[in-house]
Amino acid sequence: MEPGLLVALLVTLGAGLSTGVGAGLALFAKATNDRFLASALGFSAGVMLYVSFVEILPKAMGFLGGSDSPTGMIEGSAAFLGGLLLMALLYRFLPDLPMPRAEERKLPSDQPELDLHEPRARLLKAGMLIALAITIHNFPEGIATFFLTLDDPAVGMSVGTAIAIHNIPEGIAVAIPLYYALHKRVWAFGLGIASGLAEPLGAIIGFWILQPYISDSLLGILFAAVAGIMVYISIDSLLPAAREFGSGQVAIYGVIAGMAVMALSLVLYRLT
Repeated sequence: MEPGLLVALLVTLGAGLSTGVGAGLALFAKATNDRFLASALGFSAGVMLYVSFVEILPKAMGFLGGSDSPTGMIEGSAAFLGGLLLMALLYRFLPDLPMPRAEERKLPSDQPELDLHEPRARLLKAGMLIALAITIHNFPEGIATFFLTLDDPAVGMSVGTAIAIHNIPEGIAVAIPLYYALHKRVWAFGLGIASGLAEPLGAIIGFWILQPYISDSLLGILFAAVAGIMVYISIDSLLPAAREFGSGQVAIYGVIAGMAVMALSLVLYRLT
């Protein structure tokens, strides 16, 4: 395997496996601080929004002929809006992900019988639906991370880190109901990890399908769509989750910090 492909796949794999970090925090650690999660999610949103508008969209327009090409502008704008629409449709038919707060993440010791608030079968169904929802929407994230890293490792690693942060609460959301349904930390942890493996799987499938047709036009359309996907995830998933875990100000401070770090990293990368 070429080094560039291997790096892109490893970055995508790392981003996906961070669902296991979330599951581990929920199952094996003391309750994670809500303000920390809020600021981390805001940070992730800031990184993804900044890199989408400052780096990925201009790159996409460059592949499509630049701002002087009316056709390229139309194609890029349509692809960007198409990425937004794709995620809107995807989220429309997937269940909302619950974001358990600190007190809800405190697990009792493993006992044969637990005083459950809901029947075990309902909890199992909820956990499996959440895992399925995360698995499905991790596919486009995996494609985005993989192709961005393949084109520009610095940008791809920044996006991969942001998506990894984004995946931590998803691991928590999978693990909590499955633990209460199954009474098995190992099973809940394993399913939390498995839901994240859709990212490298999506990357492999996406590359396998698109690789024979790679051209400047295709890369421009793909990157514009990726920008739309990332903007939608930031607005519809990351920022609302950040506000659930903490105050709006904490989330916004995280967004500003994420944008600042992303801007600094791009400047330093260009200077080296």
